[in-house]
Amino acid sequence: METSFIVTFIGDDRPGLVEQLSSVIGAAGGNWQESRLTQLGGKFAGLVLVSLPTERAEGLEAELKGLAASGLSVRVTPTASTVALASARRIKLSLIGPDRPGIVLEVSRALARQHFNVVEMDSEVVSAPMTAEPLFQALIEADTAPDARLEELSEALEIIGNEMTLDIDLEEILS
Repeated sequence: METSFIVTFIGDDRPGLVEQLSSVIGAAGGNWQESRLTQLGGKFAGLVLVSLPTERAEGLEAELKGLAASGLSVRVTPTASTVALASARRIKLSLIGPDRPGIVLEVSRALARQHFNVVEMDSEVVSAPMTAEPLFQALIEADTAPDARLEELSEALEIIGNEMTLDIDLEEILS
């Protein structure tokens, strides 16, 4: 029987970090299925979906936590069965505007109020061309039930965009 875990980790960025993780996972008979890895603020962080035979799960968890001696903070979390929306609608938001506190809070609040579930988000602060002022930009994908009203979300995002001087583009992704 197989089981799956989400392995989250963070450590000082250095060559060989991914190899170190993948070696431990492979030695335990695990299969690296999916991952999101990135460098942030001089650290290297990631999420890895790992599957392996159930009887090897405890050994994998112990070995991964043993990486703390090398400066790597690791957490192992069993996956949960999730109930996917049968015919979910997916949207994509792109945001760009002057960086300021509260952008993610306001946009995520609008999504939550309209019952949208964020499934992926990438954001960064970059220098604006010509002025070098800090610009916040983000790409967000979110799902909702088929009967959700995109118009209400669009209106809420327009208000946020006007108040925070953001360009927010809302697009429904058709499958």
